[in-house]
Amino acid sequence: MSRTAGRDDSWLDDEAGPVVRPYALTHGRTRPAGAALDVIAIIATAPGRRGDLTELEPEHLRLLRLCALPTSVADLAAELDLPLGVVQILLGDLRERSLITVHQPVQPASLPAADILREVVDGLRRL
Repeated sequence: MSRTAGRDDSWLDDEAGPVVRPYALTHGRTRPAGAALDVIAIIATAPGRRGDLTELEPEHLRLLRLCALPTSVADLAAELDLPLGVVQILLGDLRERSLITVHQPVQPASLPAADILREVVDGLRRL
């Protein structure tokens, strides 16, 4: 890995360009604000979003552009080439500002107990 000549700056790399560590993007946070975001949750920009965009990082703005079409959290992380946890934190920031909508996956319904199923079968047989 070659460094920029004449600089003592470990954040620059001639081959990779500027390097920003994940913890710098999240300001050291390890959990998203609010409820956890499922990996398969669908994210979309909020209709008529009016939040203040001036305090957002470039990654936040890129997420907003990507969410113009509903996209899963996992796909957003892949598109940004960032760790999933970092993307979840950034999305939490956007959710707090009401800039995105989050559609969590529907949890599979619990199966009824075996005794209830037996009663249903017995009732059907009696018909």
